[in-house]
Amino acid sequence: MELDFDTAIEKLLDATAQDFADSRMRGEYGSSTDYQDFRENIRPTGGRKYLKITKTMGNQEMVWGFVVREDGGKFRKGDILKAASWAAPALNKARGNIFEDYDVRWTGPNYL
Repeated sequence: MELDFDTAIEKLLDATAQDFADSRMRGEYGSSTDYQDFRENIRPTGGRKYLKITKTMGNQEMVWGFVVREDGGKFRKGDILKAASWAAPALNKARGNIFEDYDVRWTGPNYL
């Protein structure tokens, strides 16, 4: 069964929140609410070519990464990209694809 784009994005956000909760539990600061707290503060923001994913921690909003909306050029629909800046993704290489197996961290897409 192939996922639709919105469902695959939700699974990406869930995986990111789970990584946050897991990393907190490895330390002494873990809490039973870590997953839910993080999941409520990571969200997609629409764009024409890329979906920007931001996270809010405390009073600071940061870009987690970007997801390609449609096939074109170097990237396929669903490719996960690191952020180069607040408004643009790094265009060197995809870090995974939301429709395939991928590995992400709560801090952002994995480095190459």
